[in-house]
Amino acid sequence: MAFADPVLDSPKEAAADPDAFVRAAMHWHFSPGTGSPFWLARRAELGFDPLTDIRGHADLARFPNLASELREAPVGELIPRGYGERPDVVGVYESGGTTGAPKRIALLQDWLDRLLAWSSGQLDAHGVPQDVNWLVVAPSGPHMVGDVIKRQTAYRGGLAFTVDLDPRWVKQLISGGRAAEADAYAEHIVDQAAYALRSQEIGVLMCTPPVLERISRRDELAALVNRKVRAINWVGTQMDADTRHLYRTEVFPDAVLYSGYGSTLILGNASERPGLTDDEPCVYDPFSPYMSFGVVDPESGEPVAYGERGQVVMHHVSRSLLLPANLERDTGLRVEPLPGQVGDSVADIAPVATFEDQNVIEGVY
Repeated sequence: MAFADPVLDSPKEAAADPDAFVRAAMHWHFSPGTGSPFWLARRAELGFDPLTDIRGHADLARFPNLASELREAPVGELIPRGYGERPDVVGVYESGGTTGAPKRIALLQDWLDRLLAWSSGQLDAHGVPQDVNWLVVAPSGPHMVGDVIKRQTAYRGGLAFTVDLDPRWVKQLISGGRAAEADAYAEHIVDQAAYALRSQEIGVLMCTPPVLERISRRDELAALVNRKVRAINWVGTQMDADTRHLYRTEVFPDAVLYSGYGSTLILGNASERPGLTDDEPCVYDPFSPYMSFGVVDPESGEPVAYGERGQVVMHHVSRSLLLPANLERDTGLRVEPLPGQVGDSVADIAPVATFEDQNVIEGVY
């Protein structure tokens, strides 16, 4: 691997100075010897020089949103040349696929190592136990979440039992007016989860809110969760405060209920802020300065006021990937960040009604 500015390789538990970090990343991603073919080919089209004009995190907003180009770009061209001829690629993953063709990125091992260390610390902060097995009801390849959580489980000393969830198929059924088939598929997912819950020692359950709701409907499964599971990690965009309170106090009172908000195109997820009351919406704090959020008016692109709703913009800046200014298909409330964090935190995430001229259907998410 080529030499990189030491700020790009700060210890996993250290927070890099965000502006110095962004400047170092610009030199890595836009220097001919280390940058990716994708960004080197686009440098002249940006209308500014990233090596001299991008001086800190706030300047990331100058980048155009090029995420849609990842539908067709050869994924190998996103990998920086500085990794050499045989970069340590964990996998190629896709985002989307229900609102147009999927977008693809490559996950590299050095970023995964950093992400797992940070994510594990967040789980510890919520009281999620280590050295227990997880039941992971989530998409596997080509999606990223299932693979990463399997690795997270191993990192924390447990075994991962998996149930593959295909959100694209469910959304296709719903959009085609085949709601009964979508319902049958969701019940099939819960049936598979039931086998593992009955026969295995499961300490953490990871699933989406619609799957958790279906589990709670079955008295036997709800009892199994209460007897065995010590933490429930829900993923997806929506669970209202009343439902969270009901799960915590009546349905699953002995389990830690914890969530994350992620995206393949930021190569990870933001963590639910510890210590929130049931009356507060879920606030998500990203892994700064590598992942950061903005909340903007979709028409003007300008930030909305704190406490106001806007569309979420995500930035990923690391040695392994540069993807700034990605306008996500979610809206959220803009929340003041934690001390030392760059960008915004977000709360009360909800999908937009349409995205890239396609209706958004949540299905099993």
